[in-house]
Amino acid sequence: MFLTRLLSGIVLLIVVGASFYLGGPILTFLLWIISMVAFRELTKAMGIASENKKVNMMEAVGLMGTTLYYVLIELERLQFTGIIKIAVLDRIPASVAAIVFVMLAELFVYVFTFPKYKIEEIAAGIFAFIYAPVMLSFIARIRMSDKGFYFVWLVLVSAWGCDTCAYAVGILIGKHKCFPVLSPKKSLEGCIGGVLGAAALGGIYGVIISRASVLISAKIWVLAFICGAGALISMVGDLAASALKRNRGIKDFGKIIPGHGGVMDRFDSVIITAPLVYFMMMLFEGAI
Repeated sequence: MFLTRLLSGIVLLIVVGASFYLGGPILTFLLWIISMVAFRELTKAMGIASENKKVNMMEAVGLMGTTLYYVLIELERLQFTGIIKIAVLDRIPASVAAIVFVMLAELFVYVFTFPKYKIEEIAAGIFAFIYAPVMLSFIARIRMSDKGFYFVWLVLVSAWGCDTCAYAVGILIGKHKCFPVLSPKKSLEGCIGGVLGAAALGGIYGVIISRASVLISAKIWVLAFICGAGALISMVGDLAASALKRNRGIKDFGKIIPGHGGVMDRFDSVIITAPLVYFMMMLFEGAI
């Protein structure tokens, strides 16, 4: 089990790392695939998927909305790079357009198939769309920014760096349980170690990239702060996913990643960290 988890984790890191490095349509495509799978995992976990495993109309709207959203994201990227010019994208952000589309389409399904779906299921479908596809797309937004090649890695440093450091510190000195009901294995020492470890990794990474001429003025403490804050929010994402699973009485969201479970099991912390890193990049734009 450990070997399977380790090997699949290495493969996953290589695939994600390569897409982060290459960026462009390759990253957009990978995020679209991950978002499609994550959306379906969420609808199943929340009990709104069809029992026969076929995609129902409500899920189809979310999947079409996800596809539309990433098409718009790619068009925004092409416009940002100057390859194309679509004036409407300057006035209507892709996220707003996609969320409105999904909202209206879900209400359309709700009305014209009534009483097949309950309003709680429609709300859950919209939530699943925002939770996974929209939140995850901020990775693409970070990557397409001026210095995105360097800063997109902060998402992984914050989320997966925190996971690794928290696990190591928890195993070594973890004694005080901070979430005994929700996550019995998490210790206060591990949580603190995860945040401090991610901040330290962010600082080290800052030292490395500050040597590049394009980032010669980067302030190391800013990158360390971003990673520390990202680590803190990543734990919220991890715990929120755990809470959802406990509410629904399931162990994992899926089985697509050997040894890890589903996409949501592996990317639960990344999904919620990406928007924070993006917003903090905008906040500290002058310092980095």
